[in-house]
Amino acid sequence: MRLPALHTVPSFGVAASSKRCQSLATAALLAVTLALVPRPAAGQAALSDLLTRAERTDFVETSSYEDVLELSRSLAELSDEIHLTTFGYTNEGRALPLLVVGASDASPEAVHATGKTRVYLQGNIHAGEVCGKEALLMLLREYVNGGYPAWTDDLVLLVAPIYNADGNERVDLGNRPRQHGPVGGMGQRPNAQGLDLNRDHMKLDAPEARSLVAMLTAYDPHVGVDLHTTNGTRHAYHLTYSPPLHPNTPEVIDSFLRDQWLPTVTRRIEEKHGWEYYYYGNHNPRRPGWYTFDHRPRFNNNYIGLRNRIAILSEAYSYATFEDRVLATLYFVEEILEFAQQNAMRIQEVVEDAERESVIGRQLATRAEFEQSPEEVTILLGEVAEERHPYTGEIILRRLDVVNPTSMHEYGTFTPAETETAPEAYYILPGAEAAIERARAHGLQVLPMTPTVDMEVQRFRVDSTQVAERPFQGRTERTLFGEWETVVESLPEGTVVVPVNQSLGRLAFTLFEPRSDDGLANWALLDASIEEGRYPILRAPSGG
Repeated sequence: MRLPALHTVPSFGVAASSKRCQSLATAALLAVTLALVPRPAAGQAALSDLLTRAERTDFVETSSYEDVLELSRSLAELSDEIHLTTFGYTNEGRALPLLVVGASDASPEAVHATGKTRVYLQGNIHAGEVCGKEALLMLLREYVNGGYPAWTDDLVLLVAPIYNADGNERVDLGNRPRQHGPVGGMGQRPNAQGLDLNRDHMKLDAPEARSLVAMLTAYDPHVGVDLHTTNGTRHAYHLTYSPPLHPNTPEVIDSFLRDQWLPTVTRRIEEKHGWEYYYYGNHNPRRPGWYTFDHRPRFNNNYIGLRNRIAILSEAYSYATFEDRVLATLYFVEEILEFAQQNAMRIQEVVEDAERESVIGRQLATRAEFEQSPEEVTILLGEVAEERHPYTGEIILRRLDVVNPTSMHEYGTFTPAETETAPEAYYILPGAEAAIERARAHGLQVLPMTPTVDMEVQRFRVDSTQVAERPFQGRTERTLFGEWETVVESLPEGTVVVPVNQSLGRLAFTLFEPRSDDGLANWALLDASIEEGRYPILRAPSGG
C-alpha cells in the first residue's frame, strides 16, 4: 500500500548555503530577534525558515498547521534523507503530514526494504499539548544541520508532528487553563468532531484514527512514541512516561522497556541535564499512592502494545514553562532514539519474540485492576507558584524547583480482574458488518468461510446488559453479562473467520470478547444484534 504524496504543502525553499543553527541554544538566542523580521521572498536564504513558531516568538506562540507544513517542506528540501508524504486526512480534510527519515523515498515499500528498525514519533494528539509538535520539528532541524548522523544508519523515523491538525487550528487563550503557556493560545483537546483521538484507537470513529491504524499496518513500526503534556498532580518531574499498560501486553516488551530502555533514558537525561523523569502517575492525598492512568487500548500506547509492538508514552509537566516542556520532550525523544540506534537489532528481536508467542489456549484479561507495588517507592512531589496570564488575567501555575521526596505505594501496573481462554478463531456472522469493517480497518486478517453445517462452536449467551447513563465519546457504552456455551450450529454464507494465530491476535481477542472492557460490544458497535438477544460473534472451542 503506497500512501499518496502530500500535495497541499507549499514550497518554501532554503538555499543549501544558508547559515543554519548550530545548536538549540543558538536558535533560542535568535528567537526574539527573528520574531519581528519580515519573511524573505520564497527561495531566499533565511535562518527563520528553520525555526519553529515557538522559537521565533520566544515560546509565546505555538506552530499552526501551515507553519508545520512549511517547515516540514523546508526540511525535506534540505535533506536527501527526509521525504514528506501524508498518512491520511482529518475530519475537515487537512492532510496529515508524515516525514519519513532514512529511506530512499516515503513509501512503505522503501521503508521496509531498508531492513532498519522503524520508529514512529507522534505529536499533538491533544492539540493543547503542543510540546511534542515543536520538539519533533526542532530535532529534525538538528538532524538536517548535521546532528545525530548515526540515527539513520540503523533507524527509519516516521514523524507525525501534528496528528490532531483540526484541533490545532482551534486556538483559544482559555484552552488548557492553568497550564503555563503558550500564552498566545493553543489548540483544543478533541478533534473537529469533538472526539478525543486518544480514546478512539479501538472504535475508530474519527478519520484521523483510521488514518493512523492504516499507517501502522502499512509501515509497521517496531516502536511508537506518543508525546503529551500532563494534567493535574503537582510533582517535581519535568516529564513522566509509561510503557503499554494492558495486562495482555507481551511480557518481553514490558520487561525490555521497564528493565532496560526507560531506565537508561532516565539515567542519561539526569546525567546530561540534571532533570528528573519517572513513570507517569497522579497523587491525591484522599487516595494515597502513585497511580498511573488506564490499561485500556483506547489509549495509544496500550493499543500499540496489543499489536505486539513497543510503545512509549511521554507526558511533559504542564506547570513547567512552555520552553522547558519542549526541551524536556526533546531530550526524551533524543535519548529514546539514541538507545534505539544503539540497540536497533535487539528491538527487532524483541518484536519478533512477541510475534512468535501464541496466545491460543492462554488465559488473557478481559478486564483489569490496579496492582500495588510490593514495597513503597519514593515519589518526588513538587510545588507551584500562581501567576497571572498576561492576556486573560486568569491564574496559571509555574513549576518551582522544589522537591519533596515522599514514600508511597505505586500503582503503575495492572493485573487481570477477569480472564477468558483465547480461542483459535472468531466467527463473525452475517449482519455484524460493523465488526467485519472494524476488523479490516485495524489490519486484522479476515477470511471468507464456506457455509458449514453442524459445526461445534462456542456461543455467548447474553443474560443481561448494562448501559452507561450518559454518552461518552459519541457512544453509549454497554457491558454484557453472560457466559460462553458450547453448541452445534450451522454457519451461514457470509460468515467470516478471524484467526487468532496472527500478528494481531491479542488485538482480535480484545475486540471480539463480549466481556472485554474496550471491545466492540463495549462501544455499542454490536447493539443491533445484542438487542435481539444474540451476540453475533462465535468462537472456536478452546483448544479445538
